[in-house]
Amino acid sequence: MKTPLLAIIFFISVVFLNTGCKKTSSPAVNNPPSLTTNDVILDVTSTTAQSGGTITSIGSSALTENGVCYSSSNQKPTINDTKKASALISTSYSFTTNLTGLIPSTTYYIRAYATNAYGTSYGSMISFTTSSTLSSVTGEVTTFAGGVTGGYGDGLGTAALFRNPMGIATDANGNLYVSDSFNNRIRKIAPDGTVTTIAGNGNAGYDTAEMPAADAEFYGPQGLAVDAQGNIFVADFGNNVIREITTAGMVKTVAGNGTAGYADGAALTAAEFKGPTAVALDQSGNIFVADRDNNMIRKITSAGVVSTVAGTKTPGYVNGTVNTTTGTYASFRDPSGLVVDAQGNIFVADMGNSAIRKITSAGVVTTIAGGPGQTTLLGDPIGISMDSQGNFFITDVSGRIIELTSAKVLYDLAGSANVAGFADGSGTAARFSAPQGICITPSGSIFVADFNNNRIRKVVVVSNN
Repeated sequence: MKTPLLAIIFFISVVFLNTGCKKTSSPAVNNPPSLTTNDVILDVTSTTAQSGGTITSIGSSALTENGVCYSSSNQKPTINDTKKASALISTSYSFTTNLTGLIPSTTYYIRAYATNAYGTSYGSMISFTTSSTLSSVTGEVTTFAGGVTGGYGDGLGTAALFRNPMGIATDANGNLYVSDSFNNRIRKIAPDGTVTTIAGNGNAGYDTAEMPAADAEFYGPQGLAVDAQGNIFVADFGNNVIREITTAGMVKTVAGNGTAGYADGAALTAAEFKGPTAVALDQSGNIFVADRDNNMIRKITSAGVVSTVAGTKTPGYVNGTVNTTTGTYASFRDPSGLVVDAQGNIFVADMGNSAIRKITSAGVVTTIAGGPGQTTLLGDPIGISMDSQGNFFITDVSGRIIELTSAKVLYDLAGSANVAGFADGSGTAARFSAPQGICITPSGSIFVADFNNNRIRKVVVVSNN
């Protein structure tokens, strides 16, 4: 956590007074708290919502109250408007407050607040609008492919077998592609549920030569992406390389020399990755890689050059503007999922920081949801996908499927955090076990690679009126 500016000033003044002239004394510093308002609203219905804040400094004395204040008319609400206190906290972290008795179809302005003996401070203002008749948003979960036990077998729907699937992607025709990680194969699922194997002979291995897909070897493949021509790109995790399965049925390496490490440069000879977990493509044909064990986001150009987009080898949580001249790259902790929008912005499931981060095409890194200390919000986000309206769908490896709307409203669609199991059903009645990759087909269907259940699950968003 960054040291608050006032605390730095206070520290410097103390050092100066202790080492310099002592004829005068420093006046006491009586600071109120400082905090931010969480910029994501949770589970908005017609009459309820959840919001909260993050305390960045408790100030010069213990907190006496913290919570949120809100109003439908005052765009800078204070504790003199409606307020709702949260459980009192004594250290620097986040709190969440349940709001009830709201009016349907009404815009509310909200700020987090915290009070100590020296005053009340407020976070920034955010707004949200309650729905008109919507009481909740949930996900209906069914099993699309995969059987009761883990194994290997092609077939139709639940007659097929997978062993710990991780990555999942779709093409323009609605076909699904799955990295069947522990089988070291890449599988295809047609829209009717027919499962076939398109690459990998099942052995854990690696060969630099280009070869027919049926003869190729992978080692724990994870994230996948499909380009407009139907070529499939694979984050070959155990081999520390990025592979391509061409439409001609050949497998070749596009980046990485096979050494676990970190190096930019010529894609096939100099570049090194360490535990790549996800790949995503932009409209210019560049490939972006979540290089998890290096805590970086990397870029592979169509000319075959690898560079670092953001992140440093040392894990952390720092936003800012990337500056290659000064060596400023922001920081991540175990980035595990990627998606790129039409404008070239990169969105990262930053698993170790419980956050969704954004990297603009200009290299500005920000957080759009979550952050350290907000594990109840996003848990351990590992997979991320985006629909055509800009809504995000996220897998929380602790057991949930989450929607983060373009309006920054967050819904727990299905499953429960820290509750593993297997069950089809609606909302929290559904169960997952370490869900990993997630994708959205052109028709809007959501599919999840359910790792420990050895299945591919389908989630349909349902508005319950």
